Amino acid sequence: MTINYKTLLPLAITAAEKASEEILKVYRSSDFEAEAKGDNSPLTLADKNAHHTIASILQSSNLPILSEEGKSIPYAARCDWEYFWMVDPLDGTKEFIKRNDEFTVNIALIHEGIPVMGVVAVPVTGDVYYATEGEGAFLKRSGKEIALPVRGKSDLKQKGLRVVASRSHMSEETKDFIAGLDEATLVSAGSSLKFMLLAEGKADVYPRYAPTMEWDTAAAHAVISEVGMQVTQYGSDKPLVYNKENLLNPYFLVH
Repeated sequence: MTINYKTLLPLAITAAEKASEEILKVYRSSDFEAEAKGDNSPLTLADKNAHHTIASILQSSNLPILSEEGKSIPYAARCDWEYFWMVDPLDGTKEFIKRNDEFTVNIALIHEGIPVMGVVAVPVTGDVYYATEGEGAFLKRSGKEIALPVRGKSDLKQKGLRVVASRSHMSEETKDFIAGLDEATLVSAGSSLKFMLLAEGKADVYPRYAPTMEWDTAAAHAVISEVGMQVTQYGSDKPLVYNKENLLNPYFLVH
C-alpha cells in the first residue's frame, strides 16, 4: 500500500482541531455542572461528539480507525491492517471533569505496529503538536508553526533531571525510579501533555509505571520519536508496539 503522508497530516490536524471545537462546546456550556456520569454526561457527550467528528473527517483516507470509542473491533479483524488510524478523541477524562484544562485529542497513524504520524491537540489553548516519521516534530501555536528541536535521549545519570510524575498518585516503581536519580525535580501535567513536556524541552524523563492503553500513547509516541527521544518498555530497550491483541500497554519509560 502506498501512503502519502503529505495529504494525511493536514487531514489529521483538521480532524483534531474540529474535534477540539466540539469538546469545547460541551466544556464551556452552561450546564457542564450537570450529572458527571451516565449517557448524557458532559464527558460522554464531548467524547462521542469528538469521535464522530474525527471519524467523519478521516474516512476520506479509506484507512480503518481504531478508537477508544470503537475498541471492540476483534483482533482477527484488525491484525492484518498495514496502516490504520489510532484515535483517542478525549484523553484526560479526569482533567476534563476537574476542569483543569489539561486534556487532549490524540490521532496517530500506525504502520505495522509503529506510530509514523502523530497529532496531539490541546482544545483549551489551541496548541497542536504534530510529527511525521523522518520529517521532524512541530508545534502550531497562535497561528505559527514552530519546529521542535531534536533533543536526543536524556542521560539518566545526569544531575537535576526534571521528571514527569504525579505528585498525588505515584506507584512504588515510580518512587523507586526517582529515588535512583541524582537530585531530580518533579513536574506534572495531565493526559498526553506529559509527553509534550519532554517534546518541548520542559522535562527530561517520564516513567509511566501504571496502566495505559495504546490510544493514550500512540500520537505522542510519534512526536517524541521525532525529537530523538525513546518510549521503551519497562526494564528493556524495546519500544512500545501497537495493534497488539491486548491493547493494554506495558509499563514504559520516555527519555
